[in-house]
Amino acid sequence: MTTPGDPAYAAEPTPPPSVLIVDDQELIRTGFRLILTARGIDVVGEAADGADAVAAERRLRPDVVLMDIRMPVMDGLEATRRILEYNPRCRVLMLTTFDLDRYVYAALAIGASGFLLKDVTADHLAKAVRLVDTGDALLAPSITRRLVQRFAASEQHVGERKPPPAAHLDLSALTPRELEVLTLLGRGLSNTELAHQLTLSEATVKTHVARIFAKLELRGRAQAVVLAYETGLVSPGDP
Repeated sequence: MTTPGDPAYAAEPTPPPSVLIVDDQELIRTGFRLILTARGIDVVGEAADGADAVAAERRLRPDVVLMDIRMPVMDGLEATRRILEYNPRCRVLMLTTFDLDRYVYAALAIGASGFLLKDVTADHLAKAVRLVDTGDALLAPSITRRLVQRFAASEQHVGERKPPPAAHLDLSALTPRELEVLTLLGRGLSNTELAHQLTLSEATVKTHVARIFAKLELRGRAQAVVLAYETGLVSPGDP
């Protein structure tokens, strides 16, 4: 028997994420299932509308939900809200045809981990699922920032979106350093970039980020970016 100190020891591989695919088009569900399973990702179920998605998530408890936005019976925004209220640890990736989509912005505001265009490449789809399963947000594309810039200042709300709870908008609980970190998060910096800019270790940055999320009851980086714009920490056009 080997131990962690033995040369022959190898850590257990990280299990692949389990995925629920939600889209009212069967062809898209089938295509995504084939792509993911071919890359070792476990697709545990499918749903054709938001109501079925909510029920399936509670029954199957997937790690990641690929969620279409426009569907009959219940749209993806309301389904995402219900799923994250019931299971905040679930990761939701929104699927959309339009990159600058107000519904995607609303989904990020309530805690979705990111979004993908439906014409995403097979490799990008699999990488995105694995990325958000680690707890990170799919925020790398510059289009995400343009999306937030476009809609953060809007006074209109979509569907049944509710404004974030007041605790989310009250930044008084944050230290000056945490406010600085949140501002840089809003500008899309990674932990590595934050550490470099603030001359801190990545471990320290991760601690600051975790404390910000806990104090403001945020579900992830995407929601933090939205909050930074909505509270004025970051403004459209900031570098």
